[in-house]
Amino acid sequence: MRYAFAITSALLLGGATATLALQPGDAQTMPGIAQNEPGTIQAAAPRPGAPLSFADMVAKLQPAVVNISTKQTIVQQTQANPFSGTPFEGLFGQGQGQGGGAPTRREGASLGSGFIISADGYVVTNNHVVAPGARGATVDAITVTLPDRKEYTARLIGRDPDSDLALLKIDARGLPFVRFGDSKQARVGDWVVAIGNPFGLGGTVTAGIVSALHRSTGLGAYDQFIQTDAAINQGNSGGPMFNLQGDVIGINSQILGSGAGGNIGIGFAIPAEQAKPIIDTLMKGQRVSRGYIGVTLGGVINDDYSAALGIPKNQGEIIARVEPTGPAARAGLRAADVVTRVNGTPVTPDQSLSRLVAAVPPGGTARLDVIRANRPLTVNVTVAARPTQEQLAALTGQGAEEFGADSDATTVAPTPATGNGIGVVVQPLTPQIARSVGVDSTVSGLVIASVDPASDAGQKLKRGDVITAVNFAPVVTAADLSARVNAARAQGRDRVILSVQRQRANAPVPVKLAKS
Repeated sequence: MRYAFAITSALLLGGATATLALQPGDAQTMPGIAQNEPGTIQAAAPRPGAPLSFADMVAKLQPAVVNISTKQTIVQQTQANPFSGTPFEGLFGQGQGQGGGAPTRREGASLGSGFIISADGYVVTNNHVVAPGARGATVDAITVTLPDRKEYTARLIGRDPDSDLALLKIDARGLPFVRFGDSKQARVGDWVVAIGNPFGLGGTVTAGIVSALHRSTGLGAYDQFIQTDAAINQGNSGGPMFNLQGDVIGINSQILGSGAGGNIGIGFAIPAEQAKPIIDTLMKGQRVSRGYIGVTLGGVINDDYSAALGIPKNQGEIIARVEPTGPAARAGLRAADVVTRVNGTPVTPDQSLSRLVAAVPPGGTARLDVIRANRPLTVNVTVAARPTQEQLAALTGQGAEEFGADSDATTVAPTPATGNGIGVVVQPLTPQIARSVGVDSTVSGLVIASVDPASDAGQKLKRGDVITAVNFAPVVTAADLSARVNAARAQGRDRVILSVQRQRANAPVPVKLAKS
């Protein structure tokens, strides 16, 4: 999945040009009758008001779609000259007599699209179009260019990184503008039209169909995109997606691209039903507020979790960690709890726990239906306001080393533990070892000394990782580990969930058991 970062470009969605429609009643399954029975499906005539050409509609809409560009300054720290103070100083372009290491400054830019939503100059776009595009970058100016080539310097009214939306303002009057429509009415197979500025070429129109609804790309906690099949090109993030009534039903944001960055016909737009309330909040000068309960999620129940825990897949989301002082901890929620509903709404791949909790106003109550040790219960949580991205990073350990197999890890003197069934050699975590592997001294568990590369664990874990629990039951000795694995075998499980600490990051890791 490629996210359209603004320092390089931004992207547009659109689509193909044909669709089929069922006759009335054919959408339901009829016993004994094939879904494509001859005579039951035919090409549908356009709905009343649907154009045979998009030309008239585009002529009305295109004046409200704009180009957005930024000028940025990027400051980077250069490495110190390793030859400083020697006769070779200055031979490698790092400055004579200064030892190197001085910051360098260069100019950057971004290019994207947007659309005007009011006659007095409010403009909607993606946050990543107007955000700094690299570490050490600052945005010096934002320019909005209208289709008639008039340029305006824009002010950033507000941004919401979590939804990737931003609101700009230009000083102008009597501008052409467009309105948000109701994206909840969109159906798979509906026509859509997108207008934007690929590669800075100016107004470019593509048309296609809605390929899917409620699509998650896994790049954000609140992803629930409209997917479309149109060509997507660099320079068009933030542009509008229209239905045939000319309503904005989406804001183009992401693409699934080829390795070379080209279009493969899979793109994503933020639905208007999500975008409009956020834009309305930003227009009032307010910060977007979301519900928060203080948990780290292990993901929707998939095959691995289902096999390890005996819970049907795609029904609920597992709690990997509970913040000790957060709302969930105060309400009694625990790691390994599987939340299946929030205020009566099922937790599914289309409706994640994060999204459902975020929709609860801070101060409100989230009634969670939970499965704990195969028993159902209800936990009522008083929802707090979601912290900032920086605060969350400090709480959850974001920025620590990511999980994944890696042979270059901290060396730990092994104390072999045999017969644990998952292909790892472990030893109890001591304060000294905790310091050497970079975990907090309050963490207890087993540190991995070596991993069998032929095991499933060998593809996911490495030396220096700390196993704190198996199927969310704490382990502090090698015997604990073996006992938890044997208990899983006795229940007919072929996987266990390891709670793994790597530096400041913590994650549940499903691991297959070795054949006994």
